[in-house]
Amino acid sequence: MAARAHTRTHPPASGTRLPWWAVVLPALAFAVLLLMIAGPGEARAATGDPSVTHLVERIQQTLSH
Repeated sequence: MAARAHTRTHPPASGTRLPWWAVVLPALAFAVLLLMIAGPGEARAATGDPSVTHLVERIQQTLSH
């Protein structure tokens, strides 16, 4: 007895959508690594915001211990 082949009832989607975190997390990781490489002096000059510089310095201190 031959088995019937299963057929799809819905056609496959033409485009696949990524979840929001699949785009945001790599971009955020890239930005953090770029700031860490640049160092706090260059980050301060680029942003001009002392709170961002302070945050980057705290992250660097935490990772260095």
